[in-house]
Amino acid sequence: MAATIDPTTRKVPPLGGFNRTILGIELKRVLRNRRTIFFTLVFPAALFLSFGGSAGWNDKAGHGNVAAYVMVSMALYGAALTAAAAGAMVAMERAMGWSRQLRLTPLSPVVYITMKAIVAVVMGAIAVTVVNAVGVFQGKPDMPAGRWVACAVLGVLCTLVFAALGVFIGYLVPGENAMQILGPGLAILAFLGNVFIPIDDHSSLIWHIAQWTPMFGVAEITRAPLTGDLPWYAVVNAVGWLTIFVLGAAWRMSKDTARV
Repeated sequence: MAATIDPTTRKVPPLGGFNRTILGIELKRVLRNRRTIFFTLVFPAALFLSFGGSAGWNDKAGHGNVAAYVMVSMALYGAALTAAAAGAMVAMERAMGWSRQLRLTPLSPVVYITMKAIVAVVMGAIAVTVVNAVGVFQGKPDMPAGRWVACAVLGVLCTLVFAALGVFIGYLVPGENAMQILGPGLAILAFLGNVFIPIDDHSSLIWHIAQWTPMFGVAEITRAPLTGDLPWYAVVNAVGWLTIFVLGAAWRMSKDTARV
């Protein structure tokens, strides 16, 4: 006689199913993606080096020089792009039916999103490390070591905003369309958000537009140890956009899982 399983005796795994094994699997899946590796290891560093011949590279900027300012900005952009790409992988998983398979497991939806965020931040940290290593090797960025480390740490923490954005877009649009939107979209936001080209005229229309973009707040926060200035409205901007993207991702996830 076949054995039967009493569903009332089934044990729910601790922490909603979160464990190092599944987190390691998620990291390996991302690192095997050639496009992800390109955006993580090659693109940010190449973008930073492309500014190497700019005039005024050694001019003073806050507690360092312009080269350090550019390096911090490029590291943030690379981390944002990488984190958003990692978060947006939920779009491909949805297209392959992986989300339906996960609903059959004890894995909590909150834990699933948390792991996506952790993986995205790890990838963002790799991007930041690569750009900073290139800066050290190049020898042109100049700022105190403590402020250098602080900018790098803040850049990694700020990638949470774009990890949430990636998950939100991943649940909002189907399949590969996610990166087709995020790639150009983040480039435009970086230009508008005072990342690539500093806006010196704070009375201009473009400055007032920049303050409302998702890139503005995180850029000001990441560069604060270098510039020595952190406007309160930059913090409000970063927290506000993080809240919007997290709530958007949660909303779209609830709609998606309701159908599976």
